[in-house]
Amino acid sequence: MNNLTKIIFGVFTVLLVACGTTAPASDSAPSDVSHDVWDKLLKKHVDNKGMVDYKGFKADRAELKKYLKQLSNNAPNPKTWSKDEQLAYWINAYNAYTIDLVLEHYPIKSIKDIGSSIKIPFVNTPWDIKFIEIGGKKMDLNNIEHGIIRKQFDDPRYHFALVCAALSCPPLRDEAYTPKELDKQLDDQGKSFLNNPRTNVVTKDKASVSKIFDWYGGDFKKQMSIEKWINKYASTDLKEGGSVSYMEYKWPLNEQ
Repeated sequence: MNNLTKIIFGVFTVLLVACGTTAPASDSAPSDVSHDVWDKLLKKHVDNKGMVDYKGFKADRAELKKYLKQLSNNAPNPKTWSKDEQLAYWINAYNAYTIDLVLEHYPIKSIKDIGSSIKIPFVNTPWDIKFIEIGGKKMDLNNIEHGIIRKQFDDPRYHFALVCAALSCPPLRDEAYTPKELDKQLDDQGKSFLNNPRTNVVTKDKASVSKIFDWYGGDFKKQMSIEKWINKYASTDLKEGGSVSYMEYKWPLNEQ
């Protein structure tokens, strides 16, 4: 990503978060939503490296659609749902709808192959397709990530859990996120992500880490420095004064 593109990306994400998306709400209770179907699909079609069997998912797409219909009909109610109940819902929704978008166009080599052949960076993208309906409101993946999750939840660990179907994304977890286990799951995702040489390489002298830490540095730095995030989860501690650089993001599909 060159400097101009980084500036465009930064302005775009700031605008998205500033403008926001009013999260749809319903009278649903947390008990009206079960992530069991999604959990079974993930266990069946995601391996221990977070890679996805899209052919298998496609064969089970009817089950995925049942889960998405449940999400669509039961938007979180911030007045009655806890923060963990809401965040688990939105992370699962983002990941499940991303899988569904890929399946709609599968076979493809990259999620970036979806959409207009003439693309304006960060405008004409798969993440701007309004194929999602939750609580009667049409939405896209950007609305969920930037307008809801990044705006409403003060926990940048969600960046370890949101999976955009690319090789350089964090690994897709082979289980659904649940409110009860969410804190533990997000910490585990941080460890899986930081210790995956495909996405992050850390030695005591230098760290070459994911562009996610660059693109969303502002989110992470609200809590602590990038170096401290690295040392919180990487198996090797980066020494004080060690250099930090960012890997090129690889967009091929995260397919088994």
